[in-house]
Amino acid sequence: MKRQLTASLTSVAMLATLAPMAVSAQAPEDTGAPVQVVNLTVVQEGQGWNALLDLITQDFATTHEGSTYTVEYSPQEQHSQKVQLTAAQGALPLLYTAPELDVIAQLEASGYVLDLEPELERLGVLDRIEPGALSATKTAFGGKLLALPMQLNIEGFWYNKQLFEQHGVQPPTTWGELIAAGETFQAQGIQPLAASGIQGWPITRLISGYIFRSLGPDAMQQVDAGTASLTDPGYVAAAQAVADLGAKGFFGQGVSDLDYDPAMDLFLQGQAAMFYMGSWAVANFNDPERNLIGAENVGFFPFPNVEGGLGDSTQTPMNIGATTLWNKALYDDAAAQWLKAVAQSYGNVALAEQGQVTGFVVDAPPAELPALTQLVTAQIAATTTSVTWFEQLFTARELSAAFQNVVPLVTGQMSAEDYMRSVVDAGS
Repeated sequence: MKRQLTASLTSVAMLATLAPMAVSAQAPEDTGAPVQVVNLTVVQEGQGWNALLDLITQDFATTHEGSTYTVEYSPQEQHSQKVQLTAAQGALPLLYTAPELDVIAQLEASGYVLDLEPELERLGVLDRIEPGALSATKTAFGGKLLALPMQLNIEGFWYNKQLFEQHGVQPPTTWGELIAAGETFQAQGIQPLAASGIQGWPITRLISGYIFRSLGPDAMQQVDAGTASLTDPGYVAAAQAVADLGAKGFFGQGVSDLDYDPAMDLFLQGQAAMFYMGSWAVANFNDPERNLIGAENVGFFPFPNVEGGLGDSTQTPMNIGATTLWNKALYDDAAAQWLKAVAQSYGNVALAEQGQVTGFVVDAPPAELPALTQLVTAQIAATTTSVTWFEQLFTARELSAAFQNVVPLVTGQMSAEDYMRSVVDAGS
């Protein structure tokens, strides 16, 4: 699984290197020219960062008349192929959700990826990114700032506090306690866990959580370095542990047909007791129209410890979320002015509008922060060791195998060993 950035994506790799638009070393003069931003994104229109970028664009349009922000939605499970096809046609928009690392390398070589750090420095707004978020983002992209940290997330289990109290269940601190809690809820006709089988990654994140707790925080780096394999017994045991959740019926009926939003709604409508997800979901938890159980009834606990494991629950999965790349081929002075506006205001707008913690500086916080936002902020501050996730370093083919085969894993149609083997084989 050691990253070999080979030309496996012929349609992109064969593209001629593009000549980027001329960009002066001086900060561009703001002429008030409009910008038409199109974002090929895995987030639906009006949700998450799309809602925030639209608000920022509306404000930008008051001094840059005619500026617009348009969403072109791309389902997560089809996104990588969509990006590659669109790139091959020379039709990538200004913004697009980042695909896998090997695809990004080829897109960058073909002129479709902008290094944002020198641009933000040129525009005088590099200091609008928090130093920790800047470091985390550059680490994710091999030392370059190829995306903005529009999120700064922790991951873990969100739980229905009311259901836990009603049934005498305490937030689990060990994997065994998690199993016992699920069995208690299941006996009462309550689905223990909500997860999207269509997306795949909400289930693979459970595998990585178990790996980090059992084998230690550097377990996936060892796989990437070639000193360990996913087919080693400890890694297979993690896949088996998650398969066992499926065998017990913890994911409910129809997990293979469940998408991201319906899975979240199972939790927010009180039909599932627990929901493993990143803190980007806090925006939905803070939305009273979406959250029918009430934000006051949402609690959080870190991925439980695995008995005898080398990791522990103080090691928090932390990331900058699904990142957005900027198309160097379409980047001009008008886009630069919009980028400057985003950098200046995104942190404040995200916190005020969605209670969302980001990697941007906040210098105009709201008078009161939602309790869940405070919880996330405190967890981030308390984290001394962060871990990645199962598929962060996967190639496009490995990622596809991991996502597509995780439903057969939890529905008993594929063994844990065969599942892990399918991911390894996809990278061969």
